[in-house]
Amino acid sequence: MNAVFLDRDGVINKYPGDKEYVKSWEEFYFLPGVKASLKKLREAGFSVFIISNQAGVSKGIFSQDSLDLITENMLKRLKDDGINIDGVYYCIHKPDDNCACRKPKTGLIKTAIAKSRGKEISLSGSYFVGDTMGDIETGKAAGLKTILVFSGKEKLENKDSWNVLPDFTASSLPEAVGIILNNK
Repeated sequence: MNAVFLDRDGVINKYPGDKEYVKSWEEFYFLPGVKASLKKLREAGFSVFIISNQAGVSKGIFSQDSLDLITENMLKRLKDDGINIDGVYYCIHKPDDNCACRKPKTGLIKTAIAKSRGKEISLSGSYFVGDTMGDIETGKAAGLKTILVFSGKEKLENKDSWNVLPDFTASSLPEAVGIILNNK
């Protein structure tokens, strides 16, 4: 079974800005084409997981309840459109907590795979799609193909400063899904 692991902010929903957070459901906006793209992945047989750092919880910027409500509403809106997500996994720790789950470490991917309800996930046939170099580092460390999207934090003009190169780049999740489906 192949899977696609997605960062949330800047990939699925509108990037809130550097050092900003989506703190409530009212601040969450799906990016254009995301729902149709997720549907295509599911129809093509991919498992879909959301893997996201959300340190705003441990920093006291928003509560765990607020994060849970955002997730619940996001999943409900997707389900209303016939899209099921296999799992949503967050690291709520601060960068200096040195936990195993904060990207670019691979703890959340390992957790998602372990909880994938008996599905054997092929890492070599799977992807990580994210909008930061940390996402690309995470995907590479986990043995996944990586796609950097420019719908969030990272910009192509920063390429000279990247310490790792993504396997692919795309303007947005719809373009990334096109790459995934063309390489299936």
